[in-house]
Amino acid sequence: MLFRHEYQGGVWVDLEQPTGDEIRDVAKEFSIDERLERELLLPTPTPLLASEGGLALLVLHFPAHGAEDGITESQEVDVIVGKNVIVTVRYEVIAPLHHLQKLLEAQKLVSGNAALTTDVMLEVLFAHLYTSVHDHTNHIVDRLARIEQDMFDGAERKTILSILQVSREFLHMETALADQEEPLGRFLAVLAEHEFFGAPFGERGERIRAQRAQIERLVKTHRTIMAELRETNVSLLEARQNEIMKTLTVITFSVLPLELIALIFGMHELGTPLETTPNAFWIIITFMLGIVGLMMLFFARKRWIF
Repeated sequence: MLFRHEYQGGVWVDLEQPTGDEIRDVAKEFSIDERLERELLLPTPTPLLASEGGLALLVLHFPAHGAEDGITESQEVDVIVGKNVIVTVRYEVIAPLHHLQKLLEAQKLVSGNAALTTDVMLEVLFAHLYTSVHDHTNHIVDRLARIEQDMFDGAERKTILSILQVSREFLHMETALADQEEPLGRFLAVLAEHEFFGAPFGERGERIRAQRAQIERLVKTHRTIMAELRETNVSLLEARQNEIMKTLTVITFSVLPLELIALIFGMHELGTPLETTPNAFWIIITFMLGIVGLMMLFFARKRWIF
């Protein structure tokens, strides 16, 4: 699918799941070097920067919602920038770019072609991409808040897996954003060297860098919070297990004297107390209940139970 938006003195061409013919046609129209064209034909597993023939290619991978909750996917975006052209290539539906297309189409219907330039368009494009990452981060943070609530409501065992899933998501996001830092910085430096957009582009480049850095700091902060929450969950589990072990120990300690009493009176030897007493059973039961009551009182005063 090909989307084309013309603005003041330039054009943005977006290719979604492009065919080889579509890429070759766009490469021919904008004189894209053969080396850059080859990079566009297939997905690239790692971030990449290349510059040929007055054009700069940047390949970045952005974390996004997966098909299932708790899964973070990596979505590749290839960006080629020249003085009057931006070409983006993506191999799947990427929500922020699709949303940007709809905004531009609506704006064109209302007021005609927007008074944009290529450097402004490039900043807007990155703003939408990083805003989407920020929204994804907030979605994970909301899940983390629900996990925290469940944890303190007594569901420590059930939250273990959820905490590990959130940890994995934050790790993937932090890795993706860290991998972007060097190629994005060099890409903006190449554009500044070509002097396509003049002195004001320096400020735009800094804002683009700042957006990535801000989200990276946000992810690191919440990953630290998540790590503390995981330690708290472990402490709660240990405290719950200690309470269970204490209860079991008290029960065991309470049963031992009763077993001893039952064993003594069950010997049926000559001289056994209460052997010939008609109400011996009830006397023994009452005696045993009295011992249990005294032991429970002792444990309660020591705060071992209750």
